[in-house]
Amino acid sequence: MKDLSARILNMAQMRGATYCDVRVVNRTVQTLGVKDSRVQEMVQQESQGFGVRVIADGAWGFAACSRDDYADVDATVNRALQNARASALTKTREVRLGQPEANKGVFRSAFKLDPFMVSMSDKINLLLKADSEMRRAKPKNVHLVTTSELVFVREEKTFASSEGAFIQQEIVESGCEIQALATNEAGEVQTRTWPWGRHQQTRGFEFVLEQQLVENAPRLTQEAVELLRADACPALDATTVILSGNQVALQVHESCGHPIELDRVLKQEASFAGTSFLTPEKLYHLQYGSEIVNLTADATTPGGLGTFGYDDEGVPAQRIEVVKDGRFVGYMTNRELATEMNLGRSNGTMRAESWNHLPLIRMTNINLLPGAWKLDDLIADTDDGIYFDTNRSWSIDDKRLNFQFGCELAWEIKGGKKTRLLKNPIYTGVTPIFWRGCDAICDEAEWVVWGTPRCGKGQPAQTIRTGHGASPARFRNVKVFSRS
Repeated sequence: MKDLSARILNMAQMRGATYCDVRVVNRTVQTLGVKDSRVQEMVQQESQGFGVRVIADGAWGFAACSRDDYADVDATVNRALQNARASALTKTREVRLGQPEANKGVFRSAFKLDPFMVSMSDKINLLLKADSEMRRAKPKNVHLVTTSELVFVREEKTFASSEGAFIQQEIVESGCEIQALATNEAGEVQTRTWPWGRHQQTRGFEFVLEQQLVENAPRLTQEAVELLRADACPALDATTVILSGNQVALQVHESCGHPIELDRVLKQEASFAGTSFLTPEKLYHLQYGSEIVNLTADATTPGGLGTFGYDDEGVPAQRIEVVKDGRFVGYMTNRELATEMNLGRSNGTMRAESWNHLPLIRMTNINLLPGAWKLDDLIADTDDGIYFDTNRSWSIDDKRLNFQFGCELAWEIKGGKKTRLLKNPIYTGVTPIFWRGCDAICDEAEWVVWGTPRCGKGQPAQTIRTGHGASPARFRNVKVFSRS
């Protein structure tokens, strides 16, 4: 890899590039799935190639290739330079990267059990057993569809630049999900999922074992069946809402993570992914949430899907404050925009889905820092409200301001206790108003780094993995209703 990188960098500079970097990526993805007691999927995909970014005539160019023989390398470098010079014909400003990033290092994510060394039979048997436990709890008058999935990823990446950077990284991910979908003769459909969507971390097979898929499987079916006959969530213009930790994570992702991407703020994503309500004049001035709301973008969080050693510009992983004591204080940046906006050094959030994609500003681990409450105490402290658990649907405008989220289930809270089970619950709000209504956050014992492995952005679209540390939290004066 070192020889390939050096050859590419030399070619690019000799042909007029003022800057060049190359990423060589080898990525393996293993997916196993079971549906209704039958194995549906056993797939292992491997992809290897390199992507070249250059600056020539003050503009960016990019090209990628899956082969590394001399002719293909030569053609790829030429294509990147041609793209840069074509872009320069319509440029509005010169690309400036700020101070050089000549970093050298090695990073490997921590894991105990290499998931690719665990036998396929052991993995499939785990899924089949979880599926069997879900189906064992099915009553006679209900139709049940059960699914379970395991996903494992190994990514080996080498980054080198004309500034002198040379970085090698290996990141292993493990993810899992089980789901019970129940229907009755009236056509009612209800779903329960564990842990939530597909939960995933940069850890080994030990992460999957900790999720206790088999142990939680019967409960999922029981709750899905109970939801078929549960009361609908009432329509209330203003009530108290407690969100489960996994729902807080999704709330953070959509209404906190995306708005702080500086390329969205500057309308570089406007035509596809949208913009952001967090425009530059709001930095250090907007009261984003209540004084107990503290958010960080932390690429160093152990186990997070947004955890790495260096981003795809060779900038070291960092922990930055995004919201401090409720006030908005930070964006996610890259080298170019941090320089353009006089924000100092990039905070290292550039990542690409694969070797054949350009890196974009992407969420790392956007974390809501824990508070001081125990969940049982928080419920006991709530006289009248609704507890929402596990996301089912989401909708948010292109500025990340007005949102609506539906959950798989909710519980009515009366007199500090959970009472009625409620189906089809939905809550809605406006981002800063909603977060200013946050008056309680649970403590570290309830705090989990939830994984969101399917975050989309870019044109052409890229899917990236992000993380969100979160614990249950309470919000006042929230509008709720039920899906019809």
